[in-house]
Amino acid sequence: MDEFTSLHCTLLTLLPPRSLCAFMSRRHPSEGEAACCFCLLVTSLMFYGSRVSLILSNFSKKYGSVFTVYLGPQKVVVLAGYKTVKEALVNRADEFGERHAMQITHDYNLGHGVLWSNGDSWKEMRRFALTNLRDFGMGKRASEDKIIEECEHLIEVFKKYKGKSFDFTKPMNCAVSNIICSIIYGSRFEYDDPEFTSLVARTNKNIQLVGSPSIQVLFHFFLSLRLKQNLRLFSRLKETLNPQMCRGFVDSFLVKKQNLEESGNTNSHFHNENLLVTVLNLFAAGTDTTATTLRWGLLFMAKYPKIQDQVQEEVSRVIGSRQAQVEDRKNLPYTDAVIHETQRMGNIVPMSLPHQTSQDVTFQGHFIEKGTTVIPLLTSVLSDESEWEEPHSFHPAHFLDKDGKFLKRDAFMPFSAGRRACLGESLAKMELFIFFTTLMQQFRFTAPPGVSEEELDLTPCVSFTRSPSPHKLCAVACM
Repeated sequence: MDEFTSLHCTLLTLLPPRSLCAFMSRRHPSEGEAACCFCLLVTSLMFYGSRVSLILSNFSKKYGSVFTVYLGPQKVVVLAGYKTVKEALVNRADEFGERHAMQITHDYNLGHGVLWSNGDSWKEMRRFALTNLRDFGMGKRASEDKIIEECEHLIEVFKKYKGKSFDFTKPMNCAVSNIICSIIYGSRFEYDDPEFTSLVARTNKNIQLVGSPSIQVLFHFFLSLRLKQNLRLFSRLKETLNPQMCRGFVDSFLVKKQNLEESGNTNSHFHNENLLVTVLNLFAAGTDTTATTLRWGLLFMAKYPKIQDQVQEEVSRVIGSRQAQVEDRKNLPYTDAVIHETQRMGNIVPMSLPHQTSQDVTFQGHFIEKGTTVIPLLTSVLSDESEWEEPHSFHPAHFLDKDGKFLKRDAFMPFSAGRRACLGESLAKMELFIFFTTLMQQFRFTAPPGVSEEELDLTPCVSFTRSPSPHKLCAVACM
């Protein structure tokens, strides 16, 4: 059944009181199907869906770092722990590097784009995206200037609240979205621009829908509306295209497509559908995760004021009142450690995106058939008890050596790893550092009046990503 084509889809699409059976098994290549050794019956899928990554992590403690979950007729192999995930995604990337597309994502992407595709189309689109995103400044000084400019707009929005509590979600989403917009479309937008706010809202809603219990019923209806709205923006860019002056990624793609068509090549991967899906993939991947990480960071600072004190002392001592820049990172080890710990504890994509084996594989004594869905459990890497001193606590010292210098950790894998690692990693790192450091320089973040630090809720909302529960904080200007 298509509804069971992935762990994510199965857990999040079935509605209570339908039941779920998960079977845990191990199998050796020479053996037949192993007998069922575990069965879990859950009638509340809403509850189960919100805790599935934790439940799978607990399963790994009993069944090992490689185990199989049968959800209905669908077989899913789960990989847990840093060493196992790294071995599969990095050391054996060719065998585990395919992407398993859920039925809903297949219907959405149709095999196009850079997130859910495979084969020659994926290779060419990823190569083109990496090259052109770099050309338009991703991870370079040009991107840094865009982020610094966006910080100024975000600061003005925060200052309008004059220290009163408010929800940071919308302005944070707009600020981060503007960075990818400037790279993809060639321009930024005002936060109250109707087309821009609609684009941001559509992206966030799509991510919520993928993790919604009603996804199978509503997804196609909402998707058709959103694709048409995005096509209107592309049409306007095409009408004003100047091949000699590319404004961003979309223009560069259109010029490439035009050149191929003029040379008689009408069977390339550069077509309108691939453009649309690739841009939507880049926009979704480049906004929600970074904005959500920043929201976690500010919530952690309000929750742990002593840590916020140390960050602000270091920023004040090293930077003073001038604008923070990427080159300051090496002189701000504690701030950098807090950002990394925010990513680790924020655990934005706890179950990664589903992979698929490209061939029959024997892995750590387990036989995995070609085409098997594989879930690299990133949450088990970021909380691996054999890798982290205090895996379940917010502990910036994880990223500091005995002399207080920044310490890289091999088990820090929030962007995944291997062939399918996030292609926007360099941009995301730059955004996180500049946005977070600038906000720490400009504001003191506290709980709303009448709410203590202890009462701030760190319970996450889980859909496709893991985000803070709805909350408000105060941003009190300190400059």
